[in-house]
Amino acid sequence: MYLAHFGLREAPFGITPDTSFFFACADYQEALNTLLIAVRNGEGFIKITGEVGTGKTLLCRQFLASVNKERDAAVASDPEPNQTSAATTQRFVTAYIPNPYLTPHTLLLALADELGVVLQHDVDQHHLLKSLTAALLDFARQDKQVVLCLDEAQAMPLESLEAIRLLTNLETEKRKLLQIVLFGQPELNQKLQQNSIRQLNQRITFQYHLGPLRRDDMDYYLSHRLNVAGFSGGRLFSRRAVKQLYGASGGIPRLVNVVAHKALMLAYGEGRQQVRAHHVRVAARDTVAARNSLWHWWVIAAALLLIAGSVIGWMVLR
Repeated sequence: MYLAHFGLREAPFGITPDTSFFFACADYQEALNTLLIAVRNGEGFIKITGEVGTGKTLLCRQFLASVNKERDAAVASDPEPNQTSAATTQRFVTAYIPNPYLTPHTLLLALADELGVVLQHDVDQHHLLKSLTAALLDFARQDKQVVLCLDEAQAMPLESLEAIRLLTNLETEKRKLLQIVLFGQPELNQKLQQNSIRQLNQRITFQYHLGPLRRDDMDYYLSHRLNVAGFSGGRLFSRRAVKQLYGASGGIPRLVNVVAHKALMLAYGEGRQQVRAHHVRVAARDTVAARNSLWHWWVIAAALLLIAGSVIGWMVLR
């Protein structure tokens, strides 16, 4: 509704992961760099964790886009690689499974489908593993590195995690045939501590925890998304609105987007060209998760005031 009013081409604060809106602040760029370095080194397991709404899926898609861009660049520079070019360029084959809450057999079927492996109808586990192994070996002969990204990995059954681990046992003298990146909520760490899959936990060589945006990043985050959406004006969110938005969201990108979108609607409804602090407050009250975040900050503030008052009282009495 408000696009024309604010001079926007598209909605700037959608909650669907869109790599064109990827915000490369220091922490998110470091997480992306960690992923890219790990896969280039041929590591077996990589783990990315983060609370709900911190942008794990968007990071995953940005990672896949970056890897595929490298692959396309390598193909464009040398469509028929020889031994020399194979040593200097890496070609990646990527697979993405967004919902790994699957039985081991179904998960392997999903991987086979992502890799384009042709299977017979009602294939049994033995022939499924045999076909996947043959495909991975064939990719290795073509100097291609296979990378599997599993989103929401905290939901994976233990048996499925173990089935995936067994696939990473396949390797040449130089590297693993399959690299796996696990994206999940902090509950994934607890799951990996279980004794039955301790071997998998030991094989995680790179990991990164994705936290919320920092306070100093908030202005840049808002400006970045607005610019991508086509905004070319001055400050659209007042400084007090930005401060209020950070307090309401705790820096969680998904909450920032939800509250910012509602605040834009409120400003548009009043015919204003700038989002003010009261727009953000009303938007936050209409957002359950943001209300909880505001309550959290109020509790902390009240506790600090109580402590400060006690200290001052003690000093006076002393």
